Amino acid sequence: MPNNLSELLPQMQQAVLDGDEQEAARLAQLALEQGFAPLDAINRGYLPGIRETGRLWEEGEYFLPELVTAAVAMKAAMAILNPAIEREQDGQAIGTVVLGTIQGDIHDIGKTLVGTLLSANGFSVLDLGCDVPIERFVQEATQIKADLVCASALLTTTMLSQRDLVLAVREAGLKAKVMVGGAPVTQKWADEIGADGFADNAVAAVEVAKGLVVHRAA
Repeated sequence: MPNNLSELLPQMQQAVLDGDEQEAARLAQLALEQGFAPLDAINRGYLPGIRETGRLWEEGEYFLPELVTAAVAMKAAMAILNPAIEREQDGQAIGTVVLGTIQGDIHDIGKTLVGTLLSANGFSVLDLGCDVPIERFVQEATQIKADLVCASALLTTTMLSQRDLVLAVREAGLKAKVMVGGAPVTQKWADEIGADGFADNAVAAVEVAKGLVVHRAA
């Protein structure tokens, strides 16, 4: 049995690459039992596995099934680690987020990873899933008094709805900031539609979200 985190980390990465849900969860539990910080496990173990999965996808070595199973393995680990993170934070979220993939778009993996990392970094996240109507974004954000509304789009056709979402949030009188992302989305597009923030990857999304929450609080 590994007795230090450096031995566990490559196994965590491999569990994600293999899409091994049970192994990813087992290693997460083992890390907690041995007193390792859950954020270390995420940032140094599971996250590198997801990044490597993305690289292999871009190079044509991985395909959709591998992406899906890797995401499932990551979520299994997070199901173990998130409660520990919440205990460390005494249940005090640094911000409340409504997250989803815009209507007409069923891509889920990148959005799910963003939600996972936001949760791991102290945000309370309501993940609405994919193919989410604009009206539901606004309804849920209103109900939970969201600090952030985050919308992903993976198609050039569906990214147009991000503009409508920004307008809907403003027209509803919500104080929530709007952050957009997704494969075809750029900073130029975010600026054009009046979004408050943009991130081109999940790690960057956390830093942008933190900045938007601080800005709103000010």
